[in-house]
Amino acid sequence: MIRTTFAFILCFGLFGGASHAADLPLDKLRLPPGFSISIYAEVDNARQMAMGKDGTVYVGSRRAGKVYALLNPGHAPAAQQVVVLDQGLSMPSGVAYRDGDLYVADIDRLYRYPAIARTLDNSPRRELATDQFPDKTHHGWKFIKFGPDGKLYVPVGAPCNICLSDDPIFATITRLDVSAAQPAPEIYVKGVRNSVGFDWHPGTGDLWFTDNGGDGLGDEVPADELNHVIRKNQHFGYPYIHQGDIRDRKFGQDKNPADYQEPAQKLGAHVAALGMSFYTGDMFPAAYHNQIIIPEHGSWNRSTRAGHVGYRLTMVTLDAAGKAVQYTPFITGWLDEATNKSWGRPAATLVMPDGSLLISDDKAGVVYRVTYQAPE
Repeated sequence: MIRTTFAFILCFGLFGGASHAADLPLDKLRLPPGFSISIYAEVDNARQMAMGKDGTVYVGSRRAGKVYALLNPGHAPAAQQVVVLDQGLSMPSGVAYRDGDLYVADIDRLYRYPAIARTLDNSPRRELATDQFPDKTHHGWKFIKFGPDGKLYVPVGAPCNICLSDDPIFATITRLDVSAAQPAPEIYVKGVRNSVGFDWHPGTGDLWFTDNGGDGLGDEVPADELNHVIRKNQHFGYPYIHQGDIRDRKFGQDKNPADYQEPAQKLGAHVAALGMSFYTGDMFPAAYHNQIIIPEHGSWNRSTRAGHVGYRLTMVTLDAAGKAVQYTPFITGWLDEATNKSWGRPAATLVMPDGSLLISDDKAGVVYRVTYQAPE
């Protein structure tokens, strides 16, 4: 067990002192009629979010090395306090909550903070849950989430752009039983270059995940992917096949794309699709219910960012049979196409109990709250 002492820190800005959130151009964001967006909290380098039983929202970060708690006991439109739970970690992007405990993914380690709600103001205790993940930092930050089976799902990205590793754990999504005395990752699906977002269909319980396509193959290929897991041990193509139908020049020339699971939906090339979630609330119109909301973080190396290259939220609509039938923008405007510069990069989503939607933005350093009220 690792025992450390953390400070109880109130992050000023939205809740006292100078605020950079007031300078963000929210008026540039374009939403469908009836939708509104506001600042829920200022959080440096905000990435994945998870909600505790009492409504506290926990937030990881990648470059900040911190884990936060957003306190809102009165369920106000904005968080009332932002608390730094831990700091000095290595890319603690992924957070998950279960049975009163907070879990944080930190490259090769998974930490547990037991009874987190009772220790927020009294030195939360960090325990090592497992250190059985690789220590490679290339695609080493992780999005984590508990599945319907009670196991914690943890992706392990490829330790490179496009390569074939001798270690089978790379380019997979794993799962582990955190209640075990020595939790060890079990490979669940393969051929996944770098998934930074997944969720389970609220009706079928099937796992759906986003996967980021490779770099260096061109501005328009390969597409990022939305994938649907039907059974354990499916292979989704990487590094042999890109976007379901393009053979890799080095590893895929003797491979048949039909031997691998094709994407349920091709997303834009280099959009950097991240922390997706099914919309399970009842605030938004019926057309959004049980559909997939995807934050598209935006390309870091495309020659031009103009066009459909991320910096937005999109929605993938599934039909009654669970087939993806439409891929459309939901919220746009974080990219100024006139200057080719972005002022924000959406990273993850979280559906709140009241049906509103939280969106983390690691560039703008905030968490947004999206609400809906039918136009009169």
